[in-house]
Amino acid sequence: MIAELIIIYLFIFIFGAVFGSFFNVCISRIPLKESLLTESHCPNCGKAIKYHNNIPIFSWLFLKGKCSDCSQPISITYFLVELITPLLFIFIFYVNGSMFSIKFISQIVFTSFGIIIAFIDFKNHIIPDVLSIPLLFIGLLFGFLQNNIHGLFESFIGAASGFLLFLIVSEFYLRVRKKEALGGGDIKIMAAIGAFSGWMGVLAITFLASVFALIILVMIKHDSKEHFPFGPFLVSASLFYLIAGRYLGNLYMKFYDYIMTI
Repeated sequence: MIAELIIIYLFIFIFGAVFGSFFNVCISRIPLKESLLTESHCPNCGKAIKYHNNIPIFSWLFLKGKCSDCSQPISITYFLVELITPLLFIFIFYVNGSMFSIKFISQIVFTSFGIIIAFIDFKNHIIPDVLSIPLLFIGLLFGFLQNNIHGLFESFIGAASGFLLFLIVSEFYLRVRKKEALGGGDIKIMAAIGAFSGWMGVLAITFLASVFALIILVMIKHDSKEHFPFGPFLVSASLFYLIAGRYLGNLYMKFYDYIMTI
């Protein structure tokens, strides 16, 4: 049993690393509206990357973060995406009881979109509709698959709640401060998040994302007059709520029950 689990975890890690490599392609090309099907190439010199220099995680380390042709630095975000993706996939599998289920698949899909969206927003300050809108409908689909019509209804209410909440906040801030607080991309991605989390999740994730953003902005002494991408904080808070939040909640309840028996 243990040997089988080790093999499964290893498979998930390799699977995640390969997908992380593809996510890097999406992150670099979607904002430029380039094809995702052409061969990988250096972002600096444009030369095709040889297959033995295109191994997820390890190639970046072996090449010391530089192109093998032009020796120009390659952003560490490539390495981070290829590392974070399999680690998150493994964690999702673990918190789902090391079982493949509809819930596991839904969290994998959300995480995949979330990683791409977070890094695109961080680098380009945009959340492409080609990602947020499909994610919204995928969230509704998983709501139905997990709990039939009732699940679909909950997902729809969550999506509507996320959309309306951020739309109201955006309009209110625009009228009071005369400047945009949330972009259209933030509003649409919140609708997609709501489809996965439900209306209660919308409130919790909004609060968590605001706290995460406040902590980071204070730490880096961000100028309040300058724009900052909110997408990465929304994705981080969503992953915490959808994946880790309930797991940590269960641990807390077990700890509480243990304390009460002492």
